[in-house]
Amino acid sequence: MSERVVTKPPTLDEPLHAHVPPNLRVRAMTKRDFDTVVQVVDQWWSGPIAILAHPVFFYELGKHARVVEDAANGSKFVGFLLGFIRAADEDRPAVGYVHLVGVHPDYRRKGVARALYNEFTQSCLTSGCRQLKAITTHGNEGSLRFHQALGWQVHEDEDYAGPHRKRLVLTKTL
Repeated sequence: MSERVVTKPPTLDEPLHAHVPPNLRVRAMTKRDFDTVVQVVDQWWSGPIAILAHPVFFYELGKHARVVEDAANGSKFVGFLLGFIRAADEDRPAVGYVHLVGVHPDYRRKGVARALYNEFTQSCLTSGCRQLKAITTHGNEGSLRFHQALGWQVHEDEDYAGPHRKRLVLTKTL
């Protein structure tokens, strides 16, 4: 397996310690929220992505799934995070895995994703995780910049998704 570090400096305009706006409320995802996710994610991402919002990430692994509402705007649904914790075993420690995140286009760069990641990270720490992980592909520059600005490391793995199916593996030590 070939692996190399991809280095790009963080480029988010806001400081890493920026506070999440008080109008944003993070809470556990409900079935109604999951139904909303599958209805809006293609629009929010400008392309077909809803297939990645597989129901297993709600029904079976959804204990750590979160949504953000804008309390100043009638509790409007403005973001979500589908994540789960891979349990520790004899060979590997527990890891918090971020599978899919979406933020309403009108709410980007307003602290929504930061609020989701803060809440998910706290949940992971409480559950004994000492590392976070996510996967993306080349071309998802917004995601890469965001993760790097939050202190995540990026490694390119040539065969992560199978032979010659390159992925960028994002990790953060807690």
